[in-house]
Amino acid sequence: MRIGFVTCVRLGLSCMEAIYRAGGRLDFAMTLRDDLALAKSGRVRLDDFCATHAVPLQKIANINDAEAIAAVREMDLDWLFVVGWSQLAKADLLASTRRGLLGMHPTLLPVGRGRAPIPWVILLGLPQTGVTLFQMDLGVDSGPIIAQTTIAVGPRETATDLYAKVADAHAALLRDHWQAFVDDRLQPQAQDERRATVWLSRKPDDGQLLTDMSVVYAERLIRAVTHPYPGAFVSTPAGRLTVWSSGAPMEDLGGAVEGSAVRRLHFRDGWLDATEWSIAALL
Repeated sequence: MRIGFVTCVRLGLSCMEAIYRAGGRLDFAMTLRDDLALAKSGRVRLDDFCATHAVPLQKIANINDAEAIAAVREMDLDWLFVVGWSQLAKADLLASTRRGLLGMHPTLLPVGRGRAPIPWVILLGLPQTGVTLFQMDLGVDSGPIIAQTTIAVGPRETATDLYAKVADAHAALLRDHWQAFVDDRLQPQAQDERRATVWLSRKPDDGQLLTDMSVVYAERLIRAVTHPYPGAFVSTPAGRLTVWSSGAPMEDLGGAVEGSAVRRLHFRDGWLDATEWSIAALL
């Protein structure tokens, strides 16, 4: 069975490593061109891994470009994994392998289809999430489910910690189902459309902390978009203050603390103390 892998993020590389730990191998890999991947949250390079394991590596601008599809067809693959990739696969790519494309999504599909699943789990205050291995179709994370695993989410979980849990769960899911995959014993099950939800994409500017926010939501926002994401921020006379972590929300209006203007953040019903921050000076 000939297998390819497309990724440019840590989650995907974790899966590639898990395949080799399970005794498998890859015949092809594809990733974003270096100049296009610089702004990608969680981005990693595949060069060293592919060189170590003698995996042919193609760097592309768009997964649906004729060049990318031709490269996949030339490799004569049975399956192509696409993990941590924001561009949706179109019909030509879906038809470029003998058996199809496989995706992994860091929610318990059909809940949480779409973008920014790790930040949204924290923003919504969900007690659990997970990772789903599924066969891709023309929809957004809507293809038949092959396997899932559940992840508990703590009350003050950060994106940093949840990203690490999700990476481990990706690898474990592949490891635990690899033999069934190799033996062609996978039994995909259609998703229950009645339970489907879609989460919208998020931009760096969506991390702005506003004084009319509730303090509970502001604290969640800080945790949701901390590393490896761009961070929550406020504008100050000295420049943009990015808040990477904070104390627990204090749900009273409180009073200003002398000398702590940079550190104490006030919201409509309480305040937070920033415990880690950085500031980009105005040009």
